[in-house]
Amino acid sequence: MPSRRVREIKTMELNTPNWVKNAVFYQIFPDRFAKNTISQPTLWQSNNLEKWETPPTYNGYKGGNLWGIIEKLDYLQDLGINAIYFTPIFQSACNHRYHTHDYYQIDPLLGGNDAFESLLKESHQRNIKVVLDGVFNHASRGFFFFNDILENGSNSPWLDWFKIEGWPLSPYDGDKPANYASWVGYRALPQFNHDNPQVREYLMQIGEYWVKKGIDGWRLDVPFEIKTPNFWQEFRTRIKAINSEAYIVGEVWNDSRQWLDGTQFDGVMNYLFTGPTIAFTAGDRVKMEYVEKPDYFPYPAISASEYAQKMEQLLSLYPWEIQLTQLNLLDSHDTARLITVVGGDRPSVELSTILLMTFPGAPSIYYGDEVGLEGGFDPDCRRGFPNRKYWDIDVLNYHKYLIKLRQKYPALRTGDYKILYAEGSIYVFARTLEQEEIIVAINTDIHTKFAQFSVAKINSKPAKIIYGKAEISWQNNDLKIELHPRSGCIIV
Repeated sequence: MPSRRVREIKTMELNTPNWVKNAVFYQIFPDRFAKNTISQPTLWQSNNLEKWETPPTYNGYKGGNLWGIIEKLDYLQDLGINAIYFTPIFQSACNHRYHTHDYYQIDPLLGGNDAFESLLKESHQRNIKVVLDGVFNHASRGFFFFNDILENGSNSPWLDWFKIEGWPLSPYDGDKPANYASWVGYRALPQFNHDNPQVREYLMQIGEYWVKKGIDGWRLDVPFEIKTPNFWQEFRTRIKAINSEAYIVGEVWNDSRQWLDGTQFDGVMNYLFTGPTIAFTAGDRVKMEYVEKPDYFPYPAISASEYAQKMEQLLSLYPWEIQLTQLNLLDSHDTARLITVVGGDRPSVELSTILLMTFPGAPSIYYGDEVGLEGGFDPDCRRGFPNRKYWDIDVLNYHKYLIKLRQKYPALRTGDYKILYAEGSIYVFARTLEQEEIIVAINTDIHTKFAQFSVAKINSKPAKIIYGKAEISWQNNDLKIELHPRSGCIIV
């Protein structure tokens, strides 16, 4: 039974971007995805870069750039990607660029504004959408307005743009109080004073500026940190006034009903899907040293019935229109990579990917996952995209095929989600849309498993296996299925 809050939201007119319901996202960490091979006049080359193939460090740059990404767009198109989410690309003094210096300038190491204009044009010509990372809770010590305070102290005209708590400020010496508010006490990231109307207007105009330039949406960094009333409601209103199909997705790891009320975000990064999916498919293979720190809980191991319960709970949290525009993922720049989390167990990755590609909402692939790239905690999860000779071609092939199936069958994108069977290690569900009915079955056990159950929730009797291997038969409304060890199948 949907919660009262969900029922209330259902009475509202909800509008979310239609293209997101049909999207497969690819998350790119720009410094680590691709370098240009063709010389570009607007790209400033550095002679002080880490070698691409060496382990990444917290402060080092590897020199990936937007021109290199343009050269890789054909690869992404062949993979089946039709949307890209970029971690920050604005001018900054760190390799991940969450320390924003200038919200109107693309980092010169990435190729500057000219490179981004070309990237946007080339992406859109391939029908690939572009979503940028909006870091609007905090800026950096190098941000002009805050830097003026560091230079001029109490004489700065920008004092009320931040939360100054005393004097003198100490932006670098950790032995002294910073005397200003910063994100989780990290003095490199001074927090904006969002209660200042000028600050609020400044940030709104940044959001509007890049949407007018042609971006397709914003992923919002730590939006829950902004407490100013109606901030995100106004942001949505102003962005949607420019492009009603712009995607607004928040980085919220837990229950997000507060932000998914139809007046703020179209979706969130759906870690409530991530954790249970890994806990079910990998079980006790999960390496605890890689999952105890992030707040997404892919542990302890859970059974099929427990997974079914968690998916039912998740699908009851928000209206269906919003479920279809959630950003679903298995890992990101903020977690260890899935293949490392599961101790290199490839079936765990494949089973998780099957569930990712068949769940309501937009699947998101973290760059390199599709070729088996490993990585522990930050900065290790941000390795350089590997040379082709290091690709796991089997992993690439099943990613391609699952994306192709998702694009071919509308039911896998917007169809109803009906759990048919969930006992022990076997989980079976259907995606149905009008006359199209598809069954997905997963066996997480190391042994072959057999199940027989009545299927009264769908009208047809799907019998053609289009992914994986299994033995299936129908007897009246009973489906008999024999699933191979650690395997999944899709039946249409």
